[in-house]
Amino acid sequence: MEFPDTDDVASLIDPQPFPSFARVRYEPDTVTLADPLEAVRSELDRLPFDDLEPGSTVAIGVGSRGIHGIDDVVAETVSAVDERGLEPVVVPAMGSHGGATPEGQREILAALEITEERVGAPIDARMDVELVDRVDVEGTTTPVYLSTAALEADAVMVINRVKPHTNFTGRIESGLCKMLTVGLGKQRGAQAFHSTAIERGYVPTIEALVTAIRDAAPILGGLALVENFYEETGHVEAIPASDLERREPDLLERARAEMATLPTDELDLLVVDEIGKEISGAGMDTNVIGRYRVLNAPDPETPAIDLVYVRGLTDETSGNGNGIGLADITRRAAVEQLDLQKTYANALTSGSLAKAKVPPVAPNDELALRVALNALGGYDPETVTVAWIENTTDLAEFHVSEALLEEIEDDVTVRERTRLAFEDGTATFEPA
Repeated sequence: MEFPDTDDVASLIDPQPFPSFARVRYEPDTVTLADPLEAVRSELDRLPFDDLEPGSTVAIGVGSRGIHGIDDVVAETVSAVDERGLEPVVVPAMGSHGGATPEGQREILAALEITEERVGAPIDARMDVELVDRVDVEGTTTPVYLSTAALEADAVMVINRVKPHTNFTGRIESGLCKMLTVGLGKQRGAQAFHSTAIERGYVPTIEALVTAIRDAAPILGGLALVENFYEETGHVEAIPASDLERREPDLLERARAEMATLPTDELDLLVVDEIGKEISGAGMDTNVIGRYRVLNAPDPETPAIDLVYVRGLTDETSGNGNGIGLADITRRAAVEQLDLQKTYANALTSGSLAKAKVPPVAPNDELALRVALNALGGYDPETVTVAWIENTTDLAEFHVSEALLEEIEDDVTVRERTRLAFEDGTATFEPA
């Protein structure tokens, strides 16, 4: 597919003056663990490893998210399991990510520095699953699949961050329960889950599948991580299998209170430098941009952002551009990074088709911004509110237009006044 070049687009929209900007620092109060690995080792004592015979295999489910220090957490967990005379094995628990292939899932783990050499345990990335049950979810019969690698182990645990989900709101969202039901279900299980969840609701589907999986496999429980505004570890808690549904809601509320968000509820334009699966399951955190774009799930009430411009993909996402459909405009450089096989594998499995749509593609930043500002209607560089962020997790420092700065100046510290400059159409910020 050929997209319009600069000459094709430039003649359609007159040049407009860009707003002045400021680089700001946003530092809300938060809590960071001084020694998260010590907390990991201490918390693992709460899981019933002592019930296992020496030499038993323990499958450790690990996902694709860019969790702070996840390689260290996995290595520490492997070491603690090994010291108990058990045999740890890492099992990718990420549904269809990585193009739904063993090689792709290994590639994602490697991008997170999770390799056999780094963590000290073999990685079993097989995509094979077994049908372990069929459950009724409010009148819909749903098959329950579980990773063969997990089922072949003598015990199973998962490691995951508990946080607000990118598709729905409920008492249980992203965390240990969802990793058991979706992540360890591999592609087939993830597809079955999402098909029912879209129709009957995510929470009742998770709860029904967790119960079935707990009955079908020797689930020890999991290690829950809660991150703060700076995406650093604020809390670590090991939860035995029987307590998963009881404890996760409390941890979710803590995560929601401390998660990274922008210091405003309304924006004309949000510019995002990069999206990626390690940043969020939706490429961008939908709780930051205020968009789910999921069938039968209303968007969050806040923030209200009129337009979103996505400039590119992270290297770590390896071409999986799921989430680019949440943007209103992108540029050719981002589209050239897309691996449609990986993007579609993710979107078709989850049923969130809108996230894989390609928005209008501009040849470069200069034209993309011209298109976006024109689309706002009644554009005025003195009053337009713009936030320009690296991604939706790193929100401690970013650029804002002068009009937005006036609204949030009590919450941020100005580092420098800046202005937009362009080199061959690519945007940079220069001191004003």
